[in-house]
Amino acid sequence: MAALGGIVEVKGNENSLKADGLAQFAVEDRNKKQVRLFEGSVKVLSTKQLVVAGTMHHITLEAVAVGGVKQPFKAKVWVKPWENFKEVQEFKLIGDSPTEGSA
Repeated sequence: MAALGGIVEVKGNENSLKADGLAQFAVEDRNKKQVRLFEGSVKVLSTKQLVVAGTMHHITLEAVAVGGVKQPFKAKVWVKPWENFKEVQEFKLIGDSPTEGSA
């Protein structure tokens, strides 16, 4: 469980059905909002959580773009299970920045 007020890394969540489902949800949301960019499987690389009004899941994932090219992304998915609410807050390509991922 994430601590109130801070982003906490969730170890071992890379292989969880919940993390996989949230990553797939983020990719499908991106495909709905733009021309279909991704196909096939999504691989969760790491996850972090922040307790807000619900939980903000920070997911680093690898998605396969149309044409078979694997690309790394960061997604933020806000979940409030008691309201059956799930929303993608952010979905962006991880750049070549040397500080990316060190936050």
